[in-house]
Amino acid sequence: MTDTAQHTSAGTIIGEPEVVEDARHSAAAAGTSGSTTAERPSLTATEIAAHPAWLALKAAAVAIRPHQVHDGSIPDQDAHPAARTHVATIATALRELAPSIPHDEAYLLAAASDFERWADGGFDVPDFFDALDAFAPAANRYDGAAHLAVFPMYTQNGSSDRLVEAVVFEVIWPDFIAELEASAYRNPLYLGIRFADFTPGYDTNSATLFPESVAVTPRVPAGAPEGTAAQLPTFTWGAIFADREAARYRRVVRAAAEITKLDLPADAAAMLDDQGLTERTFVMWDMIHDRSHMRGDLPFDPFMIKQRMPYFLYSLEELRCDLTAFRESVALERSEDTDEVTRHHARCVQYAVIFDRIFRFALTGSRTRNYDGVGGQLLFAWMHQKGVLHWTDTQLAIDWDAVPDVVVSLSDAINELYWRSIDRPKGAHWLAAYELVSSVLTPHPASRWAAGLPREVLEGPLKGWTDLVMDDEFPLSMFYEALQKKMAGVIESTAGITGTSA
Repeated sequence: MTDTAQHTSAGTIIGEPEVVEDARHSAAAAGTSGSTTAERPSLTATEIAAHPAWLALKAAAVAIRPHQVHDGSIPDQDAHPAARTHVATIATALRELAPSIPHDEAYLLAAASDFERWADGGFDVPDFFDALDAFAPAANRYDGAAHLAVFPMYTQNGSSDRLVEAVVFEVIWPDFIAELEASAYRNPLYLGIRFADFTPGYDTNSATLFPESVAVTPRVPAGAPEGTAAQLPTFTWGAIFADREAARYRRVVRAAAEITKLDLPADAAAMLDDQGLTERTFVMWDMIHDRSHMRGDLPFDPFMIKQRMPYFLYSLEELRCDLTAFRESVALERSEDTDEVTRHHARCVQYAVIFDRIFRFALTGSRTRNYDGVGGQLLFAWMHQKGVLHWTDTQLAIDWDAVPDVVVSLSDAINELYWRSIDRPKGAHWLAAYELVSSVLTPHPASRWAAGLPREVLEGPLKGWTDLVMDDEFPLSMFYEALQKKMAGVIESTAGITGTSA
């Protein structure tokens, strides 16, 4: 899985990081889709969210947060008595709920112990290694499976502080998704999920739950040879809140279609009125997208977020994976072997990729290194320049019959860039990537990259190259500047949205 882009400005809202299959860990969750290992009946997510123990836990979590600082610790000694009271409430609630959520019981008990250990240690930087190691929601992947997670953690596009966050959610795992994942699209770590209740860190734009965000301290594995380096727990899951993605998609696309007078195809229009259909569509999209980061002719670490490089390279990687989901959906729709349920959702994935990219991604967040924004702009401009998207007489029109092959051709162009760059030095790859993006999007008039990097920069370390990339290297076009003024309020209104609040 990728880590969060910590260098991105606080005001930027970018696409979510990914949950991808890692061959080293795939066995940990293999063979579990569509079944439950719990012998005792579990509470539903709705029942957990209404349970007095959860309500007490949530209130205590909210109460302890103001005492925490950025790293999750509580340095103010005067706050410790109140914090201990809140921890006791959380631990008691977890132990009360554990028998009623049997597939999470080991985790809930470990979390209770980790909270108490944190208090006993004087509220230093929290270490929830044992709890994180015990939490394995992907090992019990079936539609409606309910989970309660509570950790000191940051929330991407929410809070960058490791505060105590608690969330109740349920898994979205319809039969056609289970069948796809079990056959051509293996991704044992991935979970599409739906909110039931949450603490303030999720009353934001955050739509991910990833183990990387949890406060843990690496440990040397028990029984390891002397000199073995300390390690994090093995990550066996990663989740994306499909209900939030679907809800904000429906609100944003509805408004954008009205503003641009776009005549939506029947299936695309149906998504705007059907939260469940749109959730399932996003689960399919995300599942294929996420696994794509580990597949293909990759000239560099697919987890580019760990590297410092020009942000337009992140744009291409995220767009590459979205377009892989698009082209796979085209193939599924066109295949005679695809059942009608899967075919319907494959068609909807194509609409979702296009509309989320060109309407929401392109306009969400600041113009500071907003790599998903550039990806959305690139898709729009490519479709326009290839003659399948038209802005004429102040009305947007799309030639849907021609769209699949045109969008797949952009996927081909990015894949060709990657394939050629296997044989290129990193700097040459960066230049080739810039050439591809700038052949479609117009760079800022003051761009040093567009003018040609000075020889002394090209001869120096790559850091100098990255330093010369402008924060807004590819500004919004006049079309998007006008659309942004009309869409800004709608996009802002989606913060904290869920499937039930859409």
